[in-house]
Amino acid sequence: MKLHRITTAVLAAATTLALAACGGGAPDNSSGGGGFTAEPAVGGTVHVLQNADFSYLDPARGWDGGVNNFYRLVYRQLTTSAPGSSENPTEIVPDLAESLGEASDDGLTWTYTLKDGLKFAGGDPITSAEVKFGISRAWDPEIGIGSPYLKQVIDAPEGYEGPYKSGDLPTIETPDDTTIVFHLIKPFPEFDAVLSQVNATPFPVDSGAGDEFIHEIIASGPYKLAEYVPGSTIKLTRNENWDPATDEVRAAKPDAWEFTIGLDPATIDERLIAGQGADVNAIAGNIQPATLPRLQTPQLKERVLEFPGICTTYMGLNTTKKHMDDVHVRQAISYAIDRTTIVNASGGTQLGDPSTTILPPSVAGHKDFDLYPSEDGTGDVEAAKKLLDEAGLSDGFTMTLDIRAQESMQAQAEAVQQALERVGITVELNLIDTATYYETIGTPSQQHDAAITGWCPDWASSAATFIPPLFDGRNIYEKGNGNIAQINDPAINERIDEIGAMTDIEAANEQWGDLDEQILELAPVVPLMVAKGVMLPGENVTGLFSSANAATGGIDYVGVGLKDPEKG
Repeated sequence: MKLHRITTAVLAAATTLALAACGGGAPDNSSGGGGFTAEPAVGGTVHVLQNADFSYLDPARGWDGGVNNFYRLVYRQLTTSAPGSSENPTEIVPDLAESLGEASDDGLTWTYTLKDGLKFAGGDPITSAEVKFGISRAWDPEIGIGSPYLKQVIDAPEGYEGPYKSGDLPTIETPDDTTIVFHLIKPFPEFDAVLSQVNATPFPVDSGAGDEFIHEIIASGPYKLAEYVPGSTIKLTRNENWDPATDEVRAAKPDAWEFTIGLDPATIDERLIAGQGADVNAIAGNIQPATLPRLQTPQLKERVLEFPGICTTYMGLNTTKKHMDDVHVRQAISYAIDRTTIVNASGGTQLGDPSTTILPPSVAGHKDFDLYPSEDGTGDVEAAKKLLDEAGLSDGFTMTLDIRAQESMQAQAEAVQQALERVGITVELNLIDTATYYETIGTPSQQHDAAITGWCPDWASSAATFIPPLFDGRNIYEKGNGNIAQINDPAINERIDEIGAMTDIEAANEQWGDLDEQILELAPVVPLMVAKGVMLPGENVTGLFSSANAATGGIDYVGVGLKDPEKG
């Protein structure tokens, strides 16, 4: 989400939802000012101010950066990302499992053992059967529209469609209540990371069919759902059946969390700046570009948090559409794009850096190159026009660009409009509500010619979480599709298989960087910028560490708490 879920384009998860994609490079966890990394006290309520609602409470459906961070509070998996406060926040660590997985010699079988004392919020035990059931929901064609890795890595019978339609998944074995054995399609050295994905959450057997989990939660984490008013409020309270002795990841210092949804981004900024009442205990996503100059005052400057960029914002070009199916046209668009204006429209270099590659610099395997250069980053109009001439489109054409209905996103789209107008391409904007945006552009039947979205690495160690989800043509789904360019190129698919089979991850990452360049020669997407985070937490909030898991947004919620629980 995820920026695009989907994984995911903006690092901040609350006012601007990220794609999700979504591990990440190792951020500077000391970026906070004002003592925001001090140990929280126990108690109080943390408030989160949001512009948009979460995509889904159901982790089999949701996958964008904003909701993934929320999931960390209510759900657990066999493994998970280390907390942002840890010595190595890029690690995948055991969560429900006693340890990381034990792989067979051929790499095709992975075995895990559950910890003792695991329970759902209702008091029922979490056994291997519930873990298996929750994971098998990923294959359901309607529900399993989130993270794709389980389906791509775990073996399953041909035509398997999840537990509600197809029943038991025999390739996941549960020989006893604490042991779970996975059989893979092919060796995958990073399988521990696959099981850290949010759709590997356990659920009671036979629960969650249809829309049951649209407004409900069966919690396995430290908090449970107390109230959910869609588009307005989410309240979490302590899960009394969560045993902290089983959880080395979640500090769970606050007594409660309250998410206020549907706020205007400018209003959020004003509330955080004023810091009155309960807002001293509030956090939110990125500050709006117009607010940035006001943060230079001494009383606000010490509260500013800045996070490095680990997600790529890009424009996907739908290669199945007229004109977009011509590589010359896509290359022309790549030349014409004015990244300088796009960065400025997004708030300037404090909120993003221009990008000419798919892999951001923070991801292992990043290769620095620019196939469509211009002298000042404003685009090469002449090169673009020449390619359009070759495509027989000297008079230009009209295209439709999908965009989130948010001011900052629209500003990016308008910058694209202006850049492409210079070469005769008229861009019409199709505004889509943020809460449904990623699902919409991830449904090929609903896509238009192009969409601005983004992607974050789902775990830190490998560029494999960037390239295959976005460009493997064999994984274009009717729903939950990450390959929004819908490119299906045999040479790319073959290289994905070859690199994916490499057991030397460092060597593989170098090859992913080369494949990045090979893909952009076909221009299925146009990299725009690497988004950075600038946030202004309330003065009473602490335990703020940037997340190495870009899927969870800028701040890792698992360590957040209050300095004084009685304040506000």
